[in-house]
Amino acid sequence: MKADPQSQRRLLELAELDTSLAQLAHRRRTLPEHAELERLDRQIVDLEDERVRAQVAVDDLDRDIARVDRDVEQVRQRADRDRARLDAGTGPPKELEALQHELGTLARRQRELEDAELELMEKREQAQSQLDDVLSRLASARDAHAQTVQRRDALLADIDKDTEQKTAARGPLVASLPADLVALYEKVRESTGIGAALLRHGRCGGCRLELSGSEKARLRSAAPDEVVQCEECRRILVRTEESGL
Repeated sequence: MKADPQSQRRLLELAELDTSLAQLAHRRRTLPEHAELERLDRQIVDLEDERVRAQVAVDDLDRDIARVDRDVEQVRQRADRDRARLDAGTGPPKELEALQHELGTLARRQRELEDAELELMEKREQAQSQLDDVLSRLASARDAHAQTVQRRDALLADIDKDTEQKTAARGPLVASLPADLVALYEKVRESTGIGAALLRHGRCGGCRLELSGSEKARLRSAAPDEVVQCEECRRILVRTEESGL
């Protein structure tokens, strides 16, 4: 294949653009924020599960406290009625004696219920403390997630801007080069990642290997407009005054 030396040199500009675009694409895929967001997503899911369990514990204790509180109120009301009847002093002596006995029983029952209620309220306080701790950690995780999203989006916007600029510069450059030269360049780039490399001081800029003596001799004898490729990596070798031939 033949191509004027200037067109071949411009392949280095194209290769530089393509290398930058590949680096930008790699950076876009491997931003640390991606992994951080995945970690935070998992943490938020775990904390949300923990929050649900903590909330259920508080709710269960609230229901138990409410039930015991109703029982205490019922005992109080029964005791008030009995006390009112006893204070009235009406009725047979045995009935009044039974009321006194019942008041003693109700008093013991009230103390038992109030002790149980106090124990439940202490447990409820502990459960609420655990829930508050989970809510605090969940809020912190969500805040970190929001900040990471904001940071990721800003970085992606910068990457997309650079990618757009380099892609826009690539189009006119490709259009200015011979179609067959571009086709060869793209074929090599598809298989190696870099389509063209500078030959400098007898060394391929793509695979970094030094050319053999016979290969140098072959390139020295090649016409300036002949498109040559590295024996090892098959990249197009661009010859300049730095080539060391």
